[in-house]
Amino acid sequence: MRILVATDAWHPQVNGVVRTLTMMAEAAASMGVDISFLTPQSFRTVALPSYPDLRLAIPTPGKIARLIQDAHPDNIHIATEGPIGILVRRYCLKRKIPFTTSFHTRFPEYVSARFPIPESWVWAGLRYFHGASHAVMAATPALGQELRGRGFRNVVLWPRGVDAKQFRPMPFDLGLPRPVFLSVGRVAVEKNLEAFLELDLPGTKVVVGDGPARAELEQKYPNAVFLGAMQGEKLASTYAAADVFVFPSKTDTFGLVLLEALASGVPVAALPVTGPLDVIGDAPVGVLSNDLKAACLQALTLSREGCREFALKQTWEVCARAFIDNVNQLRSSDPAKGDKLRGILARVRTAA
Repeated sequence: MRILVATDAWHPQVNGVVRTLTMMAEAAASMGVDISFLTPQSFRTVALPSYPDLRLAIPTPGKIARLIQDAHPDNIHIATEGPIGILVRRYCLKRKIPFTTSFHTRFPEYVSARFPIPESWVWAGLRYFHGASHAVMAATPALGQELRGRGFRNVVLWPRGVDAKQFRPMPFDLGLPRPVFLSVGRVAVEKNLEAFLELDLPGTKVVVGDGPARAELEQKYPNAVFLGAMQGEKLASTYAAADVFVFPSKTDTFGLVLLEALASGVPVAALPVTGPLDVIGDAPVGVLSNDLKAACLQALTLSREGCREFALKQTWEVCARAFIDNVNQLRSSDPAKGDKLRGILARVRTAA
């Protein structure tokens, strides 16, 4: 089976969407499923307003059509609601091709944090975008329930995973006063990092990541250590050197960094919101509380071995299998849909 995934988020971006898609595709290949990507790398890009590190593709309908036809997909999945996702959605609707989508990012909260735009308007736009999808994939049960409550149809579960070979316990010391309280992710206003940086905690607060708020936060919180963006073994060793992983975000739909920290044997302190509630729940691997300082201190008492054992159950193979099963629902729900895309693309190529 060949699945084409259209995404506006792609390398060199470092975020949960890119990592999920990349790792899921690698796991799917071992199952005999070929997942290819339609990404901004095929188009001219411009910097996103108020977020210069992120670039938006400027696709054209003609090139979108050619790239889809060249990919020869059996199924199309639209991962993001950006310019690429919008034009691929348009392509599919115009030709009556069934497709699936996924909900990765809480754009209503992100947009309202930067611009005076009501969240209800953005939610309405997202409902419209996903309304034509045959399956809207959500990372957690709580997110799926929220989307259904907001009027989204055909919501299905698509869990996430972690590379437990890369993220693992290891002897590593950052050379900073302990305990080390670590936060990893995009340094931006929607991540609520100030809720972490303002805490009166012993030891050292460390932030890994980059983003538009970094310079301001570094100046405002000189006692915190900002290490910038990291990947690979350097990131893995930094996780392992921490005593507690702090996740102050209120808007993440999942938070892959939670699983990466747990796989490294690091307990979590977080707010009791969507994402941490689904990933951790009542498992003794983290403390979820509106009192983030108390959560950080209590997390110091949790078993690092227990954190690792918990994370080992969350694999990218499980993630890939769920994704493939969700896509295959197009065939099982209506066998005619399974061959529709291939037939349409064959006719388009013949006409060309």
